[in-house]
Amino acid sequence: MSYLDIVSELQTAFPQPVSDRLHDSYFVFSFMRALDQLDAMKSVKPLLGQPIELDYDSARQRRMEDAPHSVEEVSEELVGYLSGMFIWGHPRSQINVGPSPTIPSVIGGLLPSIYNPNLCSDESARGVVMAELESVAMTADLVGYDPQRAGGLFTFGGTGTTLYGAKIGLEKACPGTMTHGIREPAHLLCSTQAHYACQTVAGWMGLGHQNVVHVPSDPENAIRPCLLETHCRALLDRGVKIAVIVATMGTTDAFGLDDLQTIYDLREQLISDYDLDYRPHIHADAVIGWAWAVFNDYDFETNPLAFPPRTIRSLAGTRRRIKHLHLADSMGIDFHKTGFAPYVSSLFLCKDAGDLKLITRDEETTPYLFQSGKYHPGKYTLETTRSGSGPMAALANLRLFGKDGLRSLLGHLVSMAESLREHLDSHPAIHVLNGKNFGPVTLFRVYPDDVDTFSFPDREQSDARHREQLLQYNDYNRRVFELIQDEALQGRGVVLSLTDCYRETDYGEPIVALKSYIMSPFSTEWYAGQVLESVLRARELVAQDCQPE
Repeated sequence: MSYLDIVSELQTAFPQPVSDRLHDSYFVFSFMRALDQLDAMKSVKPLLGQPIELDYDSARQRRMEDAPHSVEEVSEELVGYLSGMFIWGHPRSQINVGPSPTIPSVIGGLLPSIYNPNLCSDESARGVVMAELESVAMTADLVGYDPQRAGGLFTFGGTGTTLYGAKIGLEKACPGTMTHGIREPAHLLCSTQAHYACQTVAGWMGLGHQNVVHVPSDPENAIRPCLLETHCRALLDRGVKIAVIVATMGTTDAFGLDDLQTIYDLREQLISDYDLDYRPHIHADAVIGWAWAVFNDYDFETNPLAFPPRTIRSLAGTRRRIKHLHLADSMGIDFHKTGFAPYVSSLFLCKDAGDLKLITRDEETTPYLFQSGKYHPGKYTLETTRSGSGPMAALANLRLFGKDGLRSLLGHLVSMAESLREHLDSHPAIHVLNGKNFGPVTLFRVYPDDVDTFSFPDREQSDARHREQLLQYNDYNRRVFELIQDEALQGRGVVLSLTDCYRETDYGEPIVALKSYIMSPFSTEWYAGQVLESVLRARELVAQDCQPE
């Protein structure tokens, strides 16, 4: 077979550039057939298909073949890779911030995949750039920024949003770093509960892990402002620059919310006290908490959506911190978390679009780009190639939900988390660590029968004499999690997460905790009981293992 024969056959595997009803139908049918095969893998279980053992050695032996394969063969094979995958939208899936994408957001992510717009410029993306600009404007308005002044871009994940914020902060503190490199030390400050992305960003930017200052957090997992001030003044007294202060607005583990108003006031005071010639940048890591901004203008007194009283209290408690998001100079927003969009849909948003000039590259470095059009984000983005899927998926859900839709979803998730905490608290062997939390995440520890869970958790937190017991119960909780996970991988029970360090004890030891993150719109109180049952089954198995033969 000649190469022309092969090319002729392969043409059927591409979308036709000119409408062809027969081939267009084949394209749609191919996709529908794959969806049908995928749908056939569904059951009552929280996973697709059957449990599988992942054979990594076999995967490393795969090689590219000489002969092409048909669309049908390849599609069927691709579907198979999802076998054993957890279904995040299943109410028994309560793993770490794993949402189910909506149908419109899936369509929004799919459409750009067909025609491949590149958000480097409007010359390569045309109208898809409008989806990005509209998403930026709508979100800016939602969080309290001036949409006419704000700017933003979709990037490669929550870590990417923190990277942009830190880079802009570094350029403010140490002008010319983009050109000359880092010539003086600069620090990033965040809480001990902040996402490890802060460490990642500092390492990749060249700031260094050692120049990340982790400020202790309070029992509610928010940064301690007094200690933040102490650390900031200690740095400035030594003449060290502050590149960025990262305020965590909804921690992954416990939905901790830093006090942005106090952080902002502190920054302003430091500028005045030290006569700084730059403004230390404040970046809000709001990749999870941003969505609660829909409650900024909600009438909690009349409660038109009829949330239960306990849910109203939680939502209002979150709003008291989220309403200050507009004080941050920039923020990260993940639509693929609390925006129910497919991966990856992350927005870096800055209050002043002029800040993006600090990271704009020289025009002579891109002689083959930006020859037409008016919108060229590729001049300041880290990436040259950016997919249109993220902003299209985000825009789809912003339009689908409206404020009331997102309010209702979040209120439902919070209500279900509160129900779960009540179920867990009802058992004497379980202690909920974040019982006063306002979000959809619940962290808890499980203990053997002889432990007083009303008093011991406080003692193991504060009294170093209980170190050995703490470590013993850390292992105990790991074993409980392993058994729950083993059951989940077989399609039974529930899918939970584990954190190796919910927070540290007063004497520096990590506290291991099991974690439920309710993100399914199909959750009901019945499934809260299923979590308790799974935990108790695992606990019984641990007890059996510990019995002497």
